[in-house]
Amino acid sequence: MGKKLFSLLLTAALLLSSGVTACAASASSGEVLITLSDSGVKVDGTPASADPADAVYTGADIIYYADGTDSTYGEGSAEEMHSAEEAGAHTRVTITRPGTYRITGTLSRGQIFVDLGDGAKTDPGAVVTLILDNVDLTCTVAPAVFFYQVYECDTDWVAYDAGGAEDYAASGVADTSAAGANVILAAGSENNITGSHVARIYKEGTTKKLHKYDGAFYSRMSMNLSGDNGDDTGVLNIVADNEGLDSELHLTINGGTICIESQDDGINTNEDGVSVTTINGGSLTVNAGLGSEGDGIDSNGYLTINGGAIWTMANETSPDGGIDADGAITINGGTLYAFGTRNDAADSDSAQPYLELSFASMLPAGSAVTLTDAEGSTLWSAVTRKTCQSITLTAPTLALNTVYSVSVDGVLQCYSGNQSGMMGGFGAGQRPGAGTLPDGFEPPENFQPGAEGQPPALPEDFDPSQMGQRPENGGAGIPPGGGQDMERPQGQGFGGGMGAQQGQAGGSGSTEFILTEAVKSFSGVCDSDASGKTRVSFTVNGGAGMSSIASGQSVTLADIQASVEDLDDSRVQLTITDVPSENYAESCLLSDGAQAIAAILPTEDGVYQLTVAVRSGTQYVGASQWQFTVGALPFRDVPQSSDAYEAVKFVYDSGLMEGTGGNRFSPDAAVTRAQAITVLARMAGAVQAESGACSDASSGSWYSGYVGWAVTNGIVEGDGQGRFLPDEAVTGTQMEQMLTRCAALANLSYDASNASAQPLTRAQLAQMLLTFSQAE
Repeated sequence: MGKKLFSLLLTAALLLSSGVTACAASASSGEVLITLSDSGVKVDGTPASADPADAVYTGADIIYYADGTDSTYGEGSAEEMHSAEEAGAHTRVTITRPGTYRITGTLSRGQIFVDLGDGAKTDPGAVVTLILDNVDLTCTVAPAVFFYQVYECDTDWVAYDAGGAEDYAASGVADTSAAGANVILAAGSENNITGSHVARIYKEGTTKKLHKYDGAFYSRMSMNLSGDNGDDTGVLNIVADNEGLDSELHLTINGGTICIESQDDGINTNEDGVSVTTINGGSLTVNAGLGSEGDGIDSNGYLTINGGAIWTMANETSPDGGIDADGAITINGGTLYAFGTRNDAADSDSAQPYLELSFASMLPAGSAVTLTDAEGSTLWSAVTRKTCQSITLTAPTLALNTVYSVSVDGVLQCYSGNQSGMMGGFGAGQRPGAGTLPDGFEPPENFQPGAEGQPPALPEDFDPSQMGQRPENGGAGIPPGGGQDMERPQGQGFGGGMGAQQGQAGGSGSTEFILTEAVKSFSGVCDSDASGKTRVSFTVNGGAGMSSIASGQSVTLADIQASVEDLDDSRVQLTITDVPSENYAESCLLSDGAQAIAAILPTEDGVYQLTVAVRSGTQYVGASQWQFTVGALPFRDVPQSSDAYEAVKFVYDSGLMEGTGGNRFSPDAAVTRAQAITVLARMAGAVQAESGACSDASSGSWYSGYVGWAVTNGIVEGDGQGRFLPDEAVTGTQMEQMLTRCAALANLSYDASNASAQPLTRAQLAQMLLTFSQAE
């Protein structure tokens, strides 16, 4: 692997751009030149018209949040209100026709407003390109640059949003090549945009939105921002009193050098579950959250990084990240250095390796963080500009299955947890040999191999409708996943008791950060024993760890003890984050007291991780971690938004099915015949019975007793040659036949619904079992 230093070269780019002498802009053929000036705006060298019928005119009223209004007007605070005099002091430059407009000059109070009319949204010709060529523009009451009405290239979304289509297929890929809003940064130019925002204003007599524009540089439709024909020396500096660069739908950054300073989010695309922020190239530096909160890059849908050089920082104290998305964050290329209190987790399907570091306690601003390879060569080094606890790093030179070391201020770091969070067991796709139980599994308490020739019947009290509660033994026993780590991992906190990696976290941890296909995230990062400090471990709740709870119950966290007596409570930090990192990150000091600790405990359903760690600056070092759940499933691939969530939650809570390892359920994985009959037998509460009817159901194997029960009761049949074929995938039709026959034995009415001849997935099986449980 090359020994290249990972660097953004943003500083160099800025120095280059700042050294360019500004020249008077001139319009190329087909372009309209707009020259801004406090003494008067000119269009192609002549004073701008005040006629709204012209392609460019000035004089229209600016949209702003008026002062002297009450709560019936909108949701703005006193700080977001502006007087008519302040708004009237601005010059609004309105563009009304498609075309390319080169903009240059200075306007100390003004706005570029692009409005091609009411029909523009569905008109493929309503396309405007703004070439920013040494622009200095300030607006104190609203966005300084505002695409108000242009073509929306995502026609599927337009149809769905208007009620003309029943479905919309959201994904992390958005083609914005035909977008109506386009910005080009002229080569060698420096453009300074200082803007405000407009708080929510109601439609008269309602609380429905009339106006709400959160960013200094804003588009209501999908927008592209690019360099000048591949030349990224054009600079765009955005200073925002709220959010920086915003699009209500999609945003694609193709090039240029962009620097954003914002009180809230640096970049935001805000259509929930739909918007896609795509970065293909250019240099991007974001210093966000200069107010009370704010993410560096925040997509309410998806974030896809294909290229470019990105440095992004979030608020220092709020639970925000350098990168944040409600959907997948996919990293396919480029370089990214994201700093935050908690960065959202990147998607495992990313094409380029990445490294996610979650530190056990806050890193102070000015901390020197270094990544080296096994030979000691420095691959990346940076000094944190803000306090942070989470760093995400990617670069083309990162490689899988390679040992890396992380140092902070010259001290070698170790970690106590990683993305998989597993404490052994079988990973997805691995199965033990037939005839033996997988390691770590014990037979259920009522396990009684049936005597051959004595067919068991379904229990008299068998009632599928009572399958909503997990068995007292936690569903332990023969794994319905065919041995694929179906038992809950011990120590994960999913069933109460000790938390994830507790034993490991109390030790020195590993100093080898090895990226693999499954593991790219490392938590509990802190100084290693090489620091020479005394290592400390922690216990909580009297040594019992963190217990999982049902929805609506309260998390218990008390009796936090260190393994040394003289560690001051003010040097101990408690942090709770969700797993994977998405929406929740709260922390306090042990010295803050019980009330502060109670305030950081989660109440919403989810999977969480508690980290108790020594803060820097003492003679001690160490961190301990625990995972626990509140109501929700512990599977990262079955979020609460998934169509399969309720069904998977039912089979999990009922003890019918478990995970496949690595906090995953693998909803799309195929189900084998052995797995299917094991789940069905468990649901029926059947006693195992060896029958010898099938030659390939070896006596004593983990599924043979269930096969014997099913064959004896006529629930399954072999292949006509005396074989059960336990490892073959079961189809939807075959599973429905099993359920129908099982229902007949229990005198239940069950309507089959899956007649597919395709292999049955785990999610489909869960749905079928949920439906069966409702049979009467």
